[in-house]
Amino acid sequence: MIKNHIKIAWRNLLKNRGYTAINMIGLAVSLAAVLLIALWVQNQHLYDNFYSNRDNIYKLWNRNDNEGKVNVYDITSGPAAAGLKREYPEVVHAARMYWSSDRLFSYGDKNIKSNGNEVDADFLSIFDFPLLHGSANHALEDPTSIVLTESLAKSLFGKEDPLGKTITIDSKVPFKVTAVLKELPSYTDFNFGYLTQITPEREKNYGTDWKTNSYYTFVELKAGSDVRAFNKKVEPFVRTKVSEAKGSSIFLYPMARMHLYNRFENGVSVGGQIEQVRLVTGIGLLILLIACINFMNLATARSQKRSKEVGVRKVVGATKKILIQQFLSESILLTFVSGIIALGLTVLFLPVFNSLLDKPLVMDWTNPFMWGVGFASMLLTGFLAGVYPAFVLSAFKPIKTLKGMVAKPRRINLRQVLVVLQFGIAVVLIAATLVIRLQIDFAGKRTVGYHVSQLIEIPAEGDMGGNYEVFKAELLRNGLASQVTRTGWPITIDASSASGSFSWEGATPEQEKNSFFTIVKAESDFVSTLGLTLTGGRDLDFARLPADSASVMLNETAVKTMGLANPVGKYLKWGDKTYTIVGVLKDFITASPYRDISPMLIRASKNFMMNIVIRNNPQLSMAENLRGIEKIVKKFNPAYPFTYNFVDQQYAEKFREQEQTAMLALVFSLLAICISCLGLFGLASYIAETRIKEIGIRKVLGASVTGISTMLSKDFIKLVVIAILLASPIAWWAMNTWLNDFSYRIEMQWWMLVLSGGIVITIALLTVSSQAVRAARTNPVSSMKDE
Repeated sequence: MIKNHIKIAWRNLLKNRGYTAINMIGLAVSLAAVLLIALWVQNQHLYDNFYSNRDNIYKLWNRNDNEGKVNVYDITSGPAAAGLKREYPEVVHAARMYWSSDRLFSYGDKNIKSNGNEVDADFLSIFDFPLLHGSANHALEDPTSIVLTESLAKSLFGKEDPLGKTITIDSKVPFKVTAVLKELPSYTDFNFGYLTQITPEREKNYGTDWKTNSYYTFVELKAGSDVRAFNKKVEPFVRTKVSEAKGSSIFLYPMARMHLYNRFENGVSVGGQIEQVRLVTGIGLLILLIACINFMNLATARSQKRSKEVGVRKVVGATKKILIQQFLSESILLTFVSGIIALGLTVLFLPVFNSLLDKPLVMDWTNPFMWGVGFASMLLTGFLAGVYPAFVLSAFKPIKTLKGMVAKPRRINLRQVLVVLQFGIAVVLIAATLVIRLQIDFAGKRTVGYHVSQLIEIPAEGDMGGNYEVFKAELLRNGLASQVTRTGWPITIDASSASGSFSWEGATPEQEKNSFFTIVKAESDFVSTLGLTLTGGRDLDFARLPADSASVMLNETAVKTMGLANPVGKYLKWGDKTYTIVGVLKDFITASPYRDISPMLIRASKNFMMNIVIRNNPQLSMAENLRGIEKIVKKFNPAYPFTYNFVDQQYAEKFREQEQTAMLALVFSLLAICISCLGLFGLASYIAETRIKEIGIRKVLGASVTGISTMLSKDFIKLVVIAILLASPIAWWAMNTWLNDFSYRIEMQWWMLVLSGGIVITIALLTVSSQAVRAARTNPVSSMKDE
C-alpha cells in the first residue's frame, strides 16, 4: 500500500510540474534556512556548556546596591577565590583569570605574538578543555609553566613535540611547555592562545587587596550543591572583609548561562544574547510556516481539478482514510525531495552564512542532533503542509464531483486567511528589519565625545614602556604625530570599575556607600590627543607636574551623580588616598553606544600603562604615517613585530552584534518575502488559468487589459491590505519590546509601519499583476475555441 501511495504521488508530482516546482523551491529554501538557523542556534546554546561538570561551574559576580538601584559586574577582588575555597566546604575549586594580553613568543628564529591569560592552577581543573599533550592536573603547578593551544604550538614548533620545550616570552622570561590544548571550539567565550600562572608581581599588586576588583573568578561547587542556598550564605562575604563595603555582596552565576543570559537589570538577569537567538529562531519558523501556507494554498486551489479524481477513487472503493494517506504521501514525498535539495543548499550557502558571523559554523555530518532536526523538520513540514488539503480533498462527494458540481466558495475561506497570515508575517519581518537598521544607525550617529579619526593605538609592550618618553618626542619631532598619550586600556574598551571607599565634600553617607565609577588611567595630553572637550579646569599634565599623580578628572555624568556644583579644586578620597579634581570632561563613550554613560574618573598614572595613543599628522597620508611610526617603533622595540589598531575601526566593532542581527533579519526576511511571493505567483497563475474563458468573454465584450488586470489583482491586494492592518499592531508591540533592551534608542513612529506595509503591497502587486497582465493579454480566440 505504501509503495503504491508513493508511486501515485510521484506520478502526480511529475504530471503537475509547475505546481511541483513552485512548492519544491519554496520548501527547499525554507528548509535550508531552518537548517542554517538550527546550526547557529545549537552553536549558541553550546557556548561554555560542553564541560563534563558544566552543571557545577559558576562565575563570581559582585552586586552593589546604590540607593535601591542594583548594579552587578563580573570583575572581582584578588583574594576572593582563595577565601571562598578556604571558608566554604561546598567549593571544590576556585580560580582567577586576569585580563587578556598580547605577548611575544620566541622559539629559535620564530617570533610570534599571541593573546592569552594569566590564571590560577585550578583553572584547568574546572574547565576540562580537551588536551593533546600533557596533564591538566599538573600543567600550571610551576610559575614558569605554560599551556599552549594547538594552533600556537604548531606555529612555534611545527611538527616537533612541544612538551618540555622552552620558549621565551617578551624576549625576557623563559617558560616550559607543560601541556597543549586542542583548538578552542567556536562555542566558547574564552579566547586565549596560551595560559600561564598569575605572576608574583600581579599577585603583589592586586592579589591581596579586597578593595580592588581586577580578576574574573570561576568556582566549581560540589555535585548536588544548591547554588541558591550557597548564594544566600556567601552574600555578606565581602562585607566581612571590607568594613566600608556596606552595599556590596557577591553571588555565583551559572557558567552555562553566561553567553545567552548575560544582561542584568537592577541586579536581576533579564536576558541578553538569548533575545537574538529567539528572534532568529522565530524568523526561521515563520519562513517554514510561509512555505507550508504556500503548499496548502496551492493544493486547495487545485482542489477543483482533482475533485473528479477523488470521485472516481471513491466510486472504485477508496475510503477517506486511504485518500488522506495518499494526499499526505504526496506532501511528505515532495517535502523529502525538497529536503535533499535543502541539504545541498545548506552546504552551498554555509560559507556565505558564516561570513555574517564572528565564529564560523561547521556542518558536522556525524552529529545526530542535526540529522534529527533535519528529518523531524521534513516530516513535520510535510505533515503540516499536507494535512488540511488531504482532509479537504478526501471530503468531496463522488456524485457531485462526477457531475461537475463544485461547492460555491464561501465569503471567507481558509485560503484567504492563510494569505492574510502569510503577508502579515512579511509585514512583521520587514518592520523588524527596518527598526533594527534604524536603531543601529541611530546609535552610530551618536556623538562619541572625541575625534575617532586619525587615531591609532599601539601596545606599550617590550621596551616601549621604558622608552615611551623618547619615542613620543621622536614622533613629534619627525612630524608623524600631532599628539601622543598613554592609557591603561584601549580607548574603546570599557575600563575597570570600582565601588565603595569614595568620599567627597558634601557627599551623603548613602552616596559614599553606593559610589560607583568607571576608572580610566591616563597620562599627559590625554584630552588633546583624543580631542575631548573640557567644560571646566584643565588636562592632566603628569610629565610636567609630578603633583598630578594625585589629580583626577571627572566626566559630566560623575559630576551630576556626585551633586557637585563647582567640582574643580575640590577633593575626592578613594580609600586612604586623596585626589584633587583638576578638570571636568564632556561625556564620551567607552562602553556600548546603546547604553547610558557611566560616571567616570580619569586618574593620572605611569603604572601598567599598556596602550599608546597616537593622533596622526593629518598633513601626511595614513600610509606615510604608519611607515614612519613603524620605523621608530622598530628602533626602540626591535624584538616585537609592529602592530596597531585604528580607533575608528575598534569603535565600529561595538556595533558588530547588532549588525549581525540586522543582517540575519534582512536575509531571512527577504527569503520569507520571496517564498510568500512565490506562493502568491502560483496562486495568481492558477486563478487566472481557471478564469481564462471568463477573461476571453470579457475581452470580446470590450474589456481592456487594464480593467481585466485590476479585476484579477484587487482580491489579492485586499487580502494584503487586511494583513497589513492586522500585523501592524503586532509589529509595533514586538519592536517596542526589542527596543526596551536599549537605554539609548529610537522611538517607534507610524511611518515605519506605513513604509513596511507599502513595501509589502508593492511586492504583492508586482507579483500578482505580472500574471494578471499575462492572462489579460491572452487571445480570446485561443481561450474560447472549444465553446
